[in-house]
Amino acid sequence: MADDRRDEFGLIDDFFAPLAKGQPGALGLGDDAALLDLPPGHSGVVTADAMVAGVHFLADDPPQDVARKLLRVNLSDLAAMGAQPIGYLLVAAWPRDTADDWIGAFASGLARDQALYGCGLLGGDTVATAGPLTLSLTAFGSVPAGQALRRDQARPGDCIFVSGTVGDAALGLRALTGDIAPLASADREFLVDRYRLPSPRIDLGVALRQRIHSALDVSDGVAQDLGHIVRRSGCGAEIKLGALPLSPAGRRALAVLGADAALALTGGDDYELLFTAADSRRQEILDCAQDVGLTVTEIGRMVEGGGVRVLDDAGQPITVDRPGWRHR
Repeated sequence: MADDRRDEFGLIDDFFAPLAKGQPGALGLGDDAALLDLPPGHSGVVTADAMVAGVHFLADDPPQDVARKLLRVNLSDLAAMGAQPIGYLLVAAWPRDTADDWIGAFASGLARDQALYGCGLLGGDTVATAGPLTLSLTAFGSVPAGQALRRDQARPGDCIFVSGTVGDAALGLRALTGDIAPLASADREFLVDRYRLPSPRIDLGVALRQRIHSALDVSDGVAQDLGHIVRRSGCGAEIKLGALPLSPAGRRALAVLGADAALALTGGDDYELLFTAADSRRQEILDCAQDVGLTVTEIGRMVEGGGVRVLDDAGQPITVDRPGWRHR
C-alpha cells in the first residue's frame, strides 16, 4: 500500500488486529511472535502456501474470494493429514497502489472463513512491493499423536478413493478466461465458484483417521498428486478414467469443449481428498463420508510396481500427455 496513505502499523491496526481477537496466543498482534498451545497428547501440523496475482488467481478476482481461497488451500493441507485448524500467519506483499477498500474486503473474507472453520490470525508481516500482489499463509493444526494421515503408507491392493467431484475448478478457470462458450449461466457460476472457493474437507480428514493408509489433497490434478503417494509408498496405481466423479455442470462443460474425463483427471485446484484404504474398509469409509455430508468414490487400486496407469472402460492403458499442473 502507498507509504503516504497508511503505514504498516496503521494497516495492521485497522484491518488485521480484529482478525486476531479470540486467539489468546496472538497477543493482540502486539508482540514479536505468537504463542501456540497444543491439546495434551497432540502433535502440531504446519503447512504453508503462497499465491501470486496472475498465477494462482486472476487479477480481477474479488478480494474476499482471494482471501478465502488463500486460507482454504492451507486448511485443505491440514485436512489431508487429519488435523483440526488452530490458527494461521499471514504475509502480504501489497503493490503500492493497492486501495484500502481492496485490503478491507480481503480482511473481511478472512474473517468470514475464520468463523466458518474455527481458526484465527496469529500474526505475520506486511510489506509494499513494486511487483504483483504476493500472499503467503502458514496454517497450524493439531492431530492426536500417531494419527496423522500421510502419503507413504499405501499398500498394493488398497482401494483408491476421492471425495466430491473433480475437474470443476479447472473448468471454472476456463470459463473465467473465456475458453468455454456457450455455457449455461448456472453451470458457469457453479464451476467458477469451485475454482475460486475450494472446500477443505476437514471433517472427512478427521473421520478418516485410523481408517485409511495414505492421503493427500488434490491441488495439481488427480493423476499427478496420486503420483506422490505412489513414489512415497513404493508401489503403483491404476485409475479407471470412467470412474472419476464428475459434477453435472462439469459433464456439460466437457461436452461443450468436446473433451473427455481426462481433463478432469489432470486439472488442478480441486482440493478434494485423495486417499487409499484396505478393501475391507470400503463400507466403513462410505459411511464416514455420508456422516459428514460428503460422497467418496472408488476410482482405482494400488498395485505392485510403480507409476500411475490410467485405464479405459475395457481396462486398456490410456496415454495422458500432461498428468497435472507443474509449478515450474
